[in-house]
Amino acid sequence: MITVLVIDDHAIVREGLKRAMTQDPQVKIVGEAASKREAFAQIAHHNPDVIVVDLHLPDGSGLDIIRWARSNSKKIGIVVLTMSDLPEYIVASLDAGASAFVEKVAPISEVTAAIHHSHKAPLSFTTRRLVDVLAVKRNRHGLTGREIEVLELLPLGETVTNMAVNLFVSESTIKTHLAAIYRKFGVNNRMQAINAGRRKGLLK
Repeated sequence: MITVLVIDDHAIVREGLKRAMTQDPQVKIVGEAASKREAFAQIAHHNPDVIVVDLHLPDGSGLDIIRWARSNSKKIGIVVLTMSDLPEYIVASLDAGASAFVEKVAPISEVTAAIHHSHKAPLSFTTRRLVDVLAVKRNRHGLTGREIEVLELLPLGETVTNMAVNLFVSESTIKTHLAAIYRKFGVNNRMQAINAGRRKGLLK
Protein backbone atom coordinates (compact mmCIF):
# COMPACT_ATOMS: atom_id res chain seq x y z
CA MET A 1 0.00 0.00 0.00
CA ILE A 2 1.36 3.43 -1.02
CA THR A 3 0.36 6.09 1.51
CA VAL A 4 -0.17 9.55 0.02
CA LEU A 5 -0.53 13.07 1.44
CA VAL A 6 -2.20 15.67 -0.81
CA ILE A 7 -1.11 19.31 -0.47
CA ASP A 8 -3.31 21.78 -2.35
CA ASP A 9 -5.21 24.88 -1.26
CA HIS A 10 -8.25 23.99 -3.37
CA ALA A 11 -10.62 21.61 -1.59
CA ILE A 12 -12.10 20.47 -4.91
CA VAL A 13 -8.68 19.22 -6.02
CA ARG A 14 -8.08 17.35 -2.77
CA GLU A 15 -11.53 15.76 -2.85
CA GLY A 16 -11.17 14.87 -6.52
CA LEU A 17 -7.89 13.10 -5.91
CA LYS A 18 -9.28 11.22 -2.92
CA ARG A 19 -12.21 9.96 -4.99
CA ALA A 20 -10.01 9.06 -7.93
CA MET A 21 -7.48 7.19 -5.81
CA THR A 22 -10.18 4.88 -4.45
CA GLN A 23 -9.99 3.20 -7.87
CA ASP A 24 -6.40 2.10 -7.17
CA PRO A 25 -6.21 -0.54 -4.43
CA GLN A 26 -2.48 0.07 -4.07
CA VAL A 27 -2.86 3.73 -3.13
CA LYS A 28 -4.29 5.18 0.08
CA ILE A 29 -4.58 8.91 0.81
CA VAL A 30 -3.84 9.27 4.51
CA GLY A 31 -3.97 13.03 4.88
CA GLU A 32 -4.24 16.44 3.27
CA ALA A 33 -3.04 19.99 3.75
CA ALA A 34 -4.14 23.34 2.34
CA SER A 35 -1.02 25.37 3.13
CA LYS A 36 2.72 25.10 3.52
CA ARG A 37 2.45 25.28 7.29
CA GLU A 38 -0.14 22.50 7.40
CA ALA A 39 1.97 20.43 5.01
CA PHE A 40 5.01 20.41 7.28
CA ALA A 41 2.89 19.26 10.22
CA GLN A 42 0.99 16.62 8.23
CA ILE A 43 4.12 15.16 6.65
CA ALA A 44 5.71 14.83 10.08
CA HIS A 45 2.53 13.28 11.49
CA HIS A 46 1.70 10.80 8.72
CA ASN A 47 5.18 10.09 7.32
CA PRO A 48 3.63 9.30 3.90
CA ASP A 49 5.34 7.33 1.16
CA VAL A 50 4.40 10.01 -1.38
CA ILE A 51 3.32 13.63 -1.27
CA VAL A 52 1.36 15.28 -4.09
CA VAL A 53 2.00 19.03 -3.90
CA ASP A 54 0.92 22.17 -5.75
CA LEU A 55 3.58 24.82 -6.37
CA HIS A 56 1.35 27.75 -5.41
CA LEU A 57 0.09 27.83 -1.83
CA PRO A 58 -1.40 30.73 0.17
CA ASP A 59 1.59 30.98 2.51
CA GLY A 60 4.44 30.24 0.14
CA SER A 61 5.82 28.03 -2.57
CA GLY A 62 5.45 24.28 -2.85
CA LEU A 63 9.14 24.27 -3.76
CA ASP A 64 9.87 24.96 -0.08
CA ILE A 65 8.00 21.78 0.86
CA ILE A 66 9.82 19.78 -1.79
CA ARG A 67 13.25 20.93 -0.60
CA TRP A 68 12.33 20.30 3.05
CA ALA A 69 10.88 16.87 2.38
CA ARG A 70 13.81 15.80 0.20
CA SER A 71 16.37 17.07 2.71
CA ASN A 72 14.72 14.88 5.34
CA SER A 73 14.23 11.77 3.22
CA LYS A 74 15.70 10.24 0.08
CA LYS A 75 12.89 7.68 0.05
CA ILE A 76 9.81 9.90 -0.05
CA GLY A 77 8.12 10.25 -3.43
CA ILE A 78 7.31 13.82 -4.43
CA VAL A 79 4.77 14.52 -7.18
CA VAL A 80 4.19 18.10 -8.29
CA LEU A 81 0.60 18.62 -9.49
CA THR A 82 0.04 22.19 -10.63
CA MET A 83 -1.48 24.53 -13.19
CA SER A 84 1.91 26.16 -13.82
CA ASP A 85 2.96 24.74 -17.16
CA LEU A 86 6.07 26.83 -17.85
CA PRO A 87 9.15 24.65 -18.41
CA GLU A 88 10.99 26.75 -15.83
CA TYR A 89 8.63 25.49 -13.14
CA ILE A 90 9.38 21.93 -14.16
CA VAL A 91 13.11 22.59 -13.94
CA ALA A 92 12.70 24.27 -10.55
CA SER A 93 10.75 21.24 -9.30
CA LEU A 94 13.46 18.91 -10.58
CA ASP A 95 16.20 20.99 -8.96
CA ALA A 96 14.28 21.08 -5.65
CA GLY A 97 14.11 17.27 -5.51
CA ALA A 98 10.74 16.29 -6.97
CA SER A 99 10.18 12.83 -8.42
CA ALA A 100 7.54 13.79 -10.99
CA PHE A 101 5.77 16.78 -12.49
CA VAL A 102 2.16 16.57 -13.72
CA GLU A 103 -0.11 19.36 -14.95
CA LYS A 104 -3.59 19.55 -13.45
CA VAL A 105 -5.11 19.25 -16.92
CA ALA A 106 -3.58 15.77 -17.30
CA PRO A 107 -5.77 12.65 -17.03
CA ILE A 108 -5.95 11.03 -13.61
CA SER A 109 -4.10 8.02 -15.01
CA GLU A 110 -1.03 10.25 -15.40
CA VAL A 111 -1.27 11.32 -11.76
CA THR A 112 -1.58 7.70 -10.65
CA ALA A 113 1.38 6.68 -12.78
CA ALA A 114 3.43 9.51 -11.29
CA ILE A 115 2.57 8.36 -7.76
CA HIS A 116 3.67 4.82 -8.52
CA HIS A 117 6.85 6.03 -10.24
CA SER A 118 7.77 8.33 -7.35
CA HIS A 119 7.27 5.52 -4.87
CA LYS A 120 9.48 3.11 -6.81
CA ALA A 121 12.14 5.62 -7.85
CA PRO A 122 11.88 8.76 -5.69
CA LEU A 123 15.23 10.14 -6.82
CA SER A 124 14.54 9.86 -10.55
CA PHE A 125 12.47 12.52 -12.28
CA THR A 126 9.67 11.98 -14.77
CA THR A 127 7.47 14.31 -16.78
CA ARG A 128 5.88 14.05 -20.19
CA ARG A 129 7.52 17.39 -21.05
CA LEU A 130 11.08 16.15 -20.64
CA VAL A 131 12.09 17.72 -23.98
CA ASP A 132 11.04 21.13 -22.67
CA VAL A 133 13.03 20.57 -19.48
CA LEU A 134 16.18 19.72 -21.40
CA ALA A 135 15.74 22.80 -23.58
CA VAL A 136 15.40 25.06 -20.55
CA LYS A 137 18.43 23.50 -18.90
CA ARG A 138 20.43 24.26 -22.03
CA ASN A 139 19.22 27.86 -22.14
CA ARG A 140 18.30 29.40 -18.82
CA HIS A 141 19.53 32.87 -19.69
CA GLY A 142 22.56 32.24 -17.54
CA LEU A 143 20.65 31.86 -14.25
CA THR A 144 21.22 29.04 -11.79
CA GLY A 145 18.32 27.08 -10.34
CA ARG A 146 18.43 29.03 -7.08
CA GLU A 147 18.61 32.36 -8.93
CA ILE A 148 15.46 31.32 -10.83
CA GLU A 149 13.74 30.69 -7.48
CA VAL A 150 14.77 34.12 -6.17
CA LEU A 151 13.59 35.74 -9.40
CA GLU A 152 10.18 34.07 -9.03
CA LEU A 153 9.77 35.67 -5.58
CA LEU A 154 10.37 39.21 -6.84
CA PRO A 155 6.85 39.84 -8.26
CA LEU A 156 5.42 38.81 -4.87
CA GLY A 157 7.07 41.81 -3.24
CA GLU A 158 8.89 39.64 -0.69
CA THR A 159 11.54 41.31 1.46
CA VAL A 160 15.05 39.91 1.55
CA THR A 161 14.27 38.54 5.01
CA ASN A 162 11.15 36.73 3.82
CA MET A 163 12.93 35.34 0.77
CA ALA A 164 15.68 33.99 3.02
CA VAL A 165 13.09 32.28 5.23
CA ASN A 166 11.20 30.84 2.24
CA LEU A 167 14.36 29.43 0.65
CA PHE A 168 16.04 28.34 3.91
CA VAL A 169 19.15 30.42 3.28
CA SER A 170 20.76 33.51 4.82
CA GLU A 171 19.89 37.08 3.89
CA SER A 172 23.42 37.58 2.57
CA THR A 173 22.91 34.63 0.23
CA ILE A 174 19.71 36.19 -1.12
CA LYS A 175 21.54 39.48 -1.69
CA THR A 176 24.24 37.60 -3.57
CA HIS A 177 21.66 35.94 -5.81
CA LEU A 178 19.91 39.25 -6.44
CA ALA A 179 23.19 40.88 -7.42
CA ALA A 180 23.89 37.99 -9.80
CA ILE A 181 20.43 38.30 -11.38
CA TYR A 182 20.87 42.05 -11.89
CA ARG A 183 24.31 41.54 -13.40
CA LYS A 184 23.22 38.76 -15.78
CA PHE A 185 20.12 40.68 -16.88
CA GLY A 186 21.98 43.99 -17.12
CA VAL A 187 19.52 45.74 -14.80
CA ASN A 188 19.78 47.85 -11.66
CA ASN A 189 16.71 47.06 -9.55
CA ARG A 190 13.89 44.65 -8.81
CA MET A 191 11.33 46.12 -11.19
CA GLN A 192 13.78 46.01 -14.06
CA ALA A 193 14.63 42.41 -13.17
CA ILE A 194 10.92 41.49 -13.10
CA ASN A 195 10.35 43.10 -16.50
CA ALA A 196 13.41 41.34 -17.92
CA GLY A 197 12.25 38.03 -16.48
CA ARG A 198 8.89 38.43 -18.14
CA ARG A 199 10.40 39.32 -21.49
CA LYS A 200 12.57 36.21 -21.32
CA GLY A 201 9.60 34.01 -20.43
CA LEU A 202 10.89 33.23 -16.95
CA LEU A 203 8.01 35.03 -15.21
CA LYS A 204 4.31 35.32 -16.02
